[in-house]
Amino acid sequence: MPPFFFNLINMFNTKNLVLEIDDIPSYWVFQYYLNLSETLTGQDVKIHSVFNPNEKTPSFCVYVDPRISQYKFKDFSTGNNGNKVDLVKLMFNIGYTKAVMKIISDYNVYVKQNGKAKIEFKPVSKWEVDFIKHRPWNQLDADYWLSYRIGMSMLDMYNVKPIEYYNLIKQEDGHINTLKIQAPRVYGYFNKHGEVYKIYQPKSKHRFHKVNTYLQGLDQLKYEKPYLVICSSLKDAMCLKSMGYNVEVIAPDSENTIIKPHIIQNFKKKYKKVITLFDNDEAGFKAIERYASTYNIQGCALSICKDISDAMEKHGFDKLHEVLKPLLKQTLNK
Repeated sequence: MPPFFFNLINMFNTKNLVLEIDDIPSYWVFQYYLNLSETLTGQDVKIHSVFNPNEKTPSFCVYVDPRISQYKFKDFSTGNNGNKVDLVKLMFNIGYTKAVMKIISDYNVYVKQNGKAKIEFKPVSKWEVDFIKHRPWNQLDADYWLSYRIGMSMLDMYNVKPIEYYNLIKQEDGHINTLKIQAPRVYGYFNKHGEVYKIYQPKSKHRFHKVNTYLQGLDQLKYEKPYLVICSSLKDAMCLKSMGYNVEVIAPDSENTIIKPHIIQNFKKKYKKVITLFDNDEAGFKAIERYASTYNIQGCALSICKDISDAMEKHGFDKLHEVLKPLLKQTLNK
């Protein structure tokens, strides 16, 4: 037995001593190291990133993985994600073994001082889309999308449709709760079978409601162009497509979602070159590095704005083209 465990046994001399990482509740790890003000009993929590002190809008999500009933985290600000051990590894910049030892040690000290917390752990039911009411396109929609050079034909191609309202339902304690969401600009992203995978509300605090995992743009690939650009969002992909470059485009659910190896391998067979074009922020740069190290896919980010669509809206086509064309050329030649 390692000296570490002998020290623990000598310190506590109690039958309640925990020596296995699997015996330590994941909710305790997240509560303790993130210094959360609320007890985790199965609900999701969103806080400011512990890895990005400059973050203004909270994007660090602590959530229950329903497959294993364990808490995990995903930091949309930096791209970091994982389980309770991954959290401690990253927070203290240590390896797996040291992270496990630290959690066990800290937990036993905590239990000795405070006793074991007894909570009723019950994953919280989540809102699910129950009904979508479609509506025709209007001038407000046109004004919004055309500011990104995205027209009706492009929206139709990528199955983006306007929504009058949609209903959410949640089953909880034997009851069904309902919620109706209605706003002037609400759009549904649909797959080729007409099934919604994401709802987009650009002027809302919560811009996206994810329904299903989906590789955006995959259904629209023709494999007729020599290059494929992996973008950070469907809006960016459509914006880039509208610029008329000799490329095809796709976009994963987010920059933090890396495309599966077999799909990337197929893309590399179909195209002369595959590159990434992600956001000009920490999460975007990490995603660029991840694709480069994992798949040897080179990437780039705009310097004049966070992303392509923002640059199109702010600077217009000519300025964006002036900056983007040489950037893409340089990345393709790497």
